[in-house]
Amino acid sequence: MSSITTRDAPHGFSFAEYMTCLTGIVWREGLRFLHQRERFVSALVRPLVWLFIFAAGFRQVLGISIIPPYETYILYEVYIAPGLMAMIQLFNGMQSSLSMVYDREMGNMRTLLVSPLPRGFLLFCKLLAGTAVSLLQVYAFLLIAWFWDITPPPSGYLTVLPALILSGLMLGSLGMLISSGIKQLENFAGVMNFVIFPMFFASSALYPLWRVQEGSPYLYYLCEANPFTHAVELIRFALYGQINWISLAVVATCTIVFMIGAILAYDPSRGLARRGPAGGEG
Repeated sequence: MSSITTRDAPHGFSFAEYMTCLTGIVWREGLRFLHQRERFVSALVRPLVWLFIFAAGFRQVLGISIIPPYETYILYEVYIAPGLMAMIQLFNGMQSSLSMVYDREMGNMRTLLVSPLPRGFLLFCKLLAGTAVSLLQVYAFLLIAWFWDITPPPSGYLTVLPALILSGLMLGSLGMLISSGIKQLENFAGVMNFVIFPMFFASSALYPLWRVQEGSPYLYYLCEANPFTHAVELIRFALYGQINWISLAVVATCTIVFMIGAILAYDPSRGLARRGPAGGEG
């Protein structure tokens, strides 16, 4: 008789293997961002146009009263700065999701999602990479805004970092959830417009909600229910070393919900990204 010795396959992955995967995905996203210089420029042009042109034209029309976290009257440019920071993250989250649709069509994302690592971890790594890129864009915007006399407390540049990370994760996971149902790259641009502009304009990014309530109570309630509003307010308070607990709870909850939804949607067995005839992503 001959005995056959079998060795059980190892279960799970080590911490080093998880970190290798995270580093590789973040590095790939960083290299893609560096090679797409027009993406960096366009990410700054949008908020700077609002800051230099829109704010200058509406400064006298939209006066800002003393509202938290501000302790005195402020210029309109100072008020909209946090909203423009969140705007950068909103566009970056959608563009990062657009790259996922492209990768899925070209096969790169298909290869990534069939790796033995947990799919949820892979998507979370992709989300972290997109958030890291958005942080570079936001701090570049703050540097330019500093020359425009938009100067929060020096400590605000550090205290706002956790708020930026959380809001970036929320907006990136929302874009990831949307991208899971997009089958063709051409369709994503139209979907982006239906998401970005309503979220941005129906928020406190450009005007205080008390002014919205004076004009339309129904729009006020819509703005209050908009997760982007709470992302803006979380950034606004954090920039001055304060915490808006309601906004923190809303952003954290939406991040979890959107991320779980994206993971389920990218599951071919039950999500929106169904497998095609050949076994790849549809």
